[in-house]
Amino acid sequence: MDTVEDKAVEDKAAEEGKEEPEQVEEAKEGVEEQPAEEEGAGEEPELEAEAAPKEEAEAEAKEEVEPEEEAAEAEVEEEKAEEKEKRGKEPEEEEIVEERIYTIPLRRAWIAPRKKRTPRAMRIVRGFVQRHMKVEPEVKGEEEEEGRLVISNEVNERLWSRGIEKPPRNIRVRAVKDKEGVVTLYLAEGD
Repeated sequence: MDTVEDKAVEDKAAEEGKEEPEQVEEAKEGVEEQPAEEEGAGEEPELEAEAAPKEEAEAEAKEEVEPEEEAAEAEVEEEKAEEKEKRGKEPEEEEIVEERIYTIPLRRAWIAPRKKRTPRAMRIVRGFVQRHMKVEPEVKGEEEEEGRLVISNEVNERLWSRGIEKPPRNIRVRAVKDKEGVVTLYLAEGD
C-alpha cells in the first residue's frame, strides 16, 4: 500500500511541477510588462508610434491580398460563365424559336419484356419528339450539329424513377427548339 500512496504523491508533485513552469512564465510576462510601465510615460508614445506603422503595414498587406482574391474570384466567375455557354442548357439565354408541351403516351413500352421497358420508353420519347418537332435524326458518321435532340436530366430521371421494369404510362414534356435547330426536352411545369 505504501507504494501506491507514494506513486499518487509523486504524480501530484509532477503535476504541480508542470504547473509551476507555467506560473513562472506568467510571472515573467508580468515582469516584462511592469518595467515598461514604471520606466516612464515618455516611452509609451514611442511604443504607440512603433505600433502605428506596424498596423499600417498590416492594413496595406490586407489591401494587397483583397485585390488578388477579387481577381481570382472574377476569373472563377468567368470560367463558370464560359462553361454554361458551352453547355447551352440555359433556356433563358437561348433564343426560343418554338416551344410546345406534349403528353407522350408510353403504353407501347409495356409490350416489351420487363427488363427492356424503360429503355424502350426512352426510344419512344425520342421518336415522338423527332416526329412532332421535325428534328432530323442524327447521322453518326457525319459531324452535323443541326437537328439535335437533347433530353434533360429531369426527364430522364422521371422515366427511370421506378426502375427498368415500370416506366410511367405517359409523360408530359416541354419541347424547346432554339434558332440552331437544337430541341431540348424538359418536364412540363407542374409535373
